[in-house]
Amino acid sequence: MGKGFILESEQAHDLIERDHRNKDVLFPYLNGEDLNSRPDFSASRWVINFHDWPEEQARNYPEVFDIVERLVKPVRAQNSRAARRERWWQFAERAPKLYEAIRELDRVLVVARVSKTCLPVFAPTGQVISEATVIFTSNSASDLALLSSGIHYLWASTWGSSLKGDLRYTPSDVFETFPQPALSATKSLADLGALLNETRSAIMLEHNLGLTRLYNRFHDPVTTEKEIGELRDIHTRIDQAVVSAYGWNDLDLEYVFQQGKKGSRRSFNDATQLEILDRLLALNHACSQGEK
Repeated sequence: MGKGFILESEQAHDLIERDHRNKDVLFPYLNGEDLNSRPDFSASRWVINFHDWPEEQARNYPEVFDIVERLVKPVRAQNSRAARRERWWQFAERAPKLYEAIRELDRVLVVARVSKTCLPVFAPTGQVISEATVIFTSNSASDLALLSSGIHYLWASTWGSSLKGDLRYTPSDVFETFPQPALSATKSLADLGALLNETRSAIMLEHNLGLTRLYNRFHDPVTTEKEIGELRDIHTRIDQAVVSAYGWNDLDLEYVFQQGKKGSRRSFNDATQLEILDRLLALNHACSQGEK
């Protein structure tokens, strides 16, 4: 609630260089576009964050405070909520429970709220993460593998919404209803999640590809590069490990390239998709009955 909080990287680094104390209130600001388009998933901009501090404490950083006073205060003065008008130097929504939940983690899983890929990546904590993302309070490679699986994507694309043809990940409709298998005893998923993270990062950095551009190649049947083949193989192995974790060892996964409004996509064939959805729905209903 105030774009004046946001800084270009050069401006933030200049403020820190002039007064190193400013590191206390300047942070990388990671958004969905960064996750979709930047090879290292780094934040393209920075943000001023005075946490939950009183005004007197925030004024101890005069150069930074002046920016917020000039650019944010006039905007917030028009806000209909008294708390936002009166605490104009603080974020309108500070998400304290989120940051408390990830305080002990060095990284978390993050997915852009709106994307073509619907794939989570690891992002370091210690930065401000935009509302345009969804954060999973986990640093587990097993969770990375599960949430990168075709099984999870199928559930997300069925129950999530869309925006301009891209998938919009809504946690209440997708993640909270997704019946997860037991991962604690599935070492293979942890290994595969780590392999996916390492392999994908290497490809993206070497070829300067963001997540969207990389997976455009992944889903294009014309693409036959060795690296893309290796990435497809890892995703196949992840799908097989997830299916095994559910105990669906009778399920034969078959892949096809299907054409849609957004181009081609490598996915399970129609019969396999229907079977997986039926089984997930049965588990979802069983979980719901158990809660009652």
